[in-house]
Amino acid sequence: MMPSNKSVSDAPIFQFTNCRILRSHQLQREDLWVREGKILNPEKLFFDEKGSADIQLDCKDSIIAPGFIDVQINGGFGVDFSLAVDDVQSGISLVSQKILSHGVTSFCPTLVTSPPSVYHKVLPQISIRNGGPHGAGILGAHLEGPFISKEKKGAHPEHYLSTFESGAFQDLLATYRHLDCVRIVTLAPEMKRSSEVIQELTRQGICVSLGHSVANLSQAEEAVRHGATFITHLFNAMLPFHHRDPGIVGLLTSDQIPARRRVFYGMISDGIHTNPAALRIAHRAHPKGLVLVTDAIAGMGLAPGKHTLGQQVIEVDGLNTYIAGTKTLSGSVATMDSCVRHFLEATGCTVETALEAASLHPAQLLGIEHRKGTLNYDNDADFLLLDDSLRVRATYIAGERVWSQDTFTI
Repeated sequence: MMPSNKSVSDAPIFQFTNCRILRSHQLQREDLWVREGKILNPEKLFFDEKGSADIQLDCKDSIIAPGFIDVQINGGFGVDFSLAVDDVQSGISLVSQKILSHGVTSFCPTLVTSPPSVYHKVLPQISIRNGGPHGAGILGAHLEGPFISKEKKGAHPEHYLSTFESGAFQDLLATYRHLDCVRIVTLAPEMKRSSEVIQELTRQGICVSLGHSVANLSQAEEAVRHGATFITHLFNAMLPFHHRDPGIVGLLTSDQIPARRRVFYGMISDGIHTNPAALRIAHRAHPKGLVLVTDAIAGMGLAPGKHTLGQQVIEVDGLNTYIAGTKTLSGSVATMDSCVRHFLEATGCTVETALEAASLHPAQLLGIEHRKGTLNYDNDADFLLLDDSLRVRATYIAGERVWSQDTFTI
């Protein structure tokens, strides 16, 4: 322990040493300084405050990376977010605690297509909150459906699908009723009157994602011009790429994207949902837009067998998840850290690129990169200690260790 001359705050200053920090897209051999849950600028600390560390922590040559952010997770560990139970919070709390060991420090609980009664019961019970020892932070709900294509419904139950009628946005409000906690809405942009819905959701600060859709490229480009910024699990539940009309996939290289607008796209990097060659194609076409998502279902973290995804029964066989009695894929049982490792191996990208696809890019998508997703000064001290194989050694939220391997102590 070292003495400190603190003129600004009496809070202890932590210095994480013997580590490589992901900052400015590079792993850099320097220390990480933390105080009061924020990342400190050591130059200001030394020269302005004449301060120094109270506590030094030897990270044993770990990589320090921003905490992972999962913007599409349907549940896990036996919990299904799309079930209208009386105590939704306890299920969300269980998942938020369990995913700490997989490096997730913030997430968007995701609801698949459900009857209105489910949204009316579940959404009021979802609270946006900071993470901590209790679990990963909740950034807001991701509502995937029911305003999606019947032809590309995937594992979504057809009889609960909806369209926009004369009321358009009022139809959406009648279905969801509560938007206070909603962060992302996935819809099919080819649906009649979808443009006015996209515009209104965007005006309210809600991210619009395109998915479960048979949209052609011009329809997808129009949706982006009206405010859509995300693509839900690229390649899955959309028209396959065609050279004369590449559909939603064509947004990755479209020249019709408004200036200063970036389109992001989710990828389920589990080795099941997307062939490694397709993963490489997407990454090489638009590397700065790739966002790793788990799309995990209740069976994540559990033994193979039967589980649920909203109103459907799901059979888990290894890493494969199917609607019971079919070969229709339905979410994944992959964890975020395993998706990062698979992405690194499948694409041959740099370690920095793999880590940023699960941290910086989702933060940019949600417009929170000034708080999360980087280790920039004054950002939230949500970070991971990883070994060279990108296996999580310890997870920190607001500078506090909230999980660590039994064999790893600092």
